[in-house]
Amino acid sequence: MESANRGAGRARDGAIDARILAVAGHHLARDGYAAMSLAAVAQEAGTTRQALYRRWPGKAELAAAVVTALAEEEHDVRAADPFGTLVAELADFQRGVGKPGRMSLVGTMLQDTTDPELRARYRSRVIAPRRARLLAALEAARGQGQLAPDADLEVALTMCTGSWYGRELAGAPVPTNWPYRTAALLWRALGGTVPPEGADAT
Repeated sequence: MESANRGAGRARDGAIDARILAVAGHHLARDGYAAMSLAAVAQEAGTTRQALYRRWPGKAELAAAVVTALAEEEHDVRAADPFGTLVAELADFQRGVGKPGRMSLVGTMLQDTTDPELRARYRSRVIAPRRARLLAALEAARGQGQLAPDADLEVALTMCTGSWYGRELAGAPVPTNWPYRTAALLWRALGGTVPPEGADAT
């Protein structure tokens, strides 16, 4: 029995996993992918390099796990109407990107030294799903006649979140009620009539 127990190994400590991922995310955002040190991550997380390597065999795998954890933070924020869904998506985006280190992580993904596979994972797991949900809300609105038939959804899609990045680079403060105001501006530009704030458009 004792031999069998040794063979099975100790149960994996989820608390250690969470600490390592949190610290790794901080280091990835602060130092960039190329400079991220697994030894430093392990030390700050209060564990050993051996424990880290048992979970993730290398830097690429650990960074990929950080990206996967980010994707798992996504929420289903669909509302009863397309405009409400757009506002809710932008509010959820603001909550995520406004967390400490998140904008730095975006910068890390744009660095030439970032592993291409990691960048591709970030785009497919974090960026693409958000863009797909935003586009679905805009397409639903156009299909229901709430936006102009020739509304340029391709450009509007990038403008949804692009205004946040532009504001950050300019060092400007976050506007009051940014999600609603951004959605309202886009809605008008696409030929729609903006529902009063808090109203149900259905």
